[in-house]
Amino acid sequence: MGVVEEVGEGVSVVKEGDRVVMPFNVACGTCYNCLRGLSGACLVMNPESAGAAYGYAEMGPYRGGQAELLRVPRADWACLQLPGRPGDDREEDFLLLSDVFPTAYQATEMAMVSPGKTVAVFGAGPVGLLSAYSSIIKGASEVYVVDRSPARLERARSIGAVPIDFTEGDPVQQIKERRKENAVVKGSLHPEMKLDGVECGIDAVGYQAYGRQDPEEYDPAQVLSDLVNVVNPAGHLGIVGAYMPQDPKGRNEQERNGLLTIPFGLLWTKGLSMQTGQASVKNFHAPLRDLIVAGKAEPSFIVSDRVNIDEAPEAYAQFDKRDEVTKAVIRFE
Repeated sequence: MGVVEEVGEGVSVVKEGDRVVMPFNVACGTCYNCLRGLSGACLVMNPESAGAAYGYAEMGPYRGGQAELLRVPRADWACLQLPGRPGDDREEDFLLLSDVFPTAYQATEMAMVSPGKTVAVFGAGPVGLLSAYSSIIKGASEVYVVDRSPARLERARSIGAVPIDFTEGDPVQQIKERRKENAVVKGSLHPEMKLDGVECGIDAVGYQAYGRQDPEEYDPAQVLSDLVNVVNPAGHLGIVGAYMPQDPKGRNEQERNGLLTIPFGLLWTKGLSMQTGQASVKNFHAPLRDLIVAGKAEPSFIVSDRVNIDEAPEAYAQFDKRDEVTKAVIRFE
């Protein structure tokens, strides 16, 4: 996010001096996938595979966006004009349009969250918290957020979600116990139905999930397994947490090659749907901006730290601990 310093000859809409925010996706806007709203899987901008991004592994030759200056390919497609001026009270809300707010909102679309639905979000990092927030914006009746960080779980509580600490016991069982207090689950409305789980599940963790037996040990299939167990029959899973084709730190050869064991038989028997992949940020750029402008959304509640570029490595080191630092904003004065 920043102010346009210069435009190239191929740019006709964006102007010098415009205040803009760009998606982390680098996309052409005109290929088969982009025209279908799947810019996260653009077929043109990455010579290696579908989908390109700034500074992201195996997603094209584009330098990272966390820099003082950024060259923006296909700028007329990428840049979203913003009202106001740099440093105003909406700056951090607008900044989160570059990735985590639209990514979180797409997670709720993948999981088919709608008014009245019940939702479990695994992970209380930036995307997880904003997935819970987006679910609440969309009218979900109950939203559970699973993590182990007291600071992050408290942020979940502050927006009206129910925090679930997985170090205190199996989070699937914790959610089901809490759901038993719901009128539908108790049987006063539908006594014949088994609805002790939730209707929508969101994975905002990915392959670096912690295991349940040892919360200091990674188990890349843990969250997927938990979601299959906690989501009700005919429910929906949205998987925005990152999973890699290769994981050099995998515990065995199978995991090192991105092969995970999940309860697929149960998933199939329940008739669950699953959507995965990088978010197509552009789909939600303008609508979410307009919610911010109207005062209907304030995603910056996740921001915990504000640093300059020289302090970014330390902020990343602290963020990697997944505790106090929820989202660090890099500022250029």
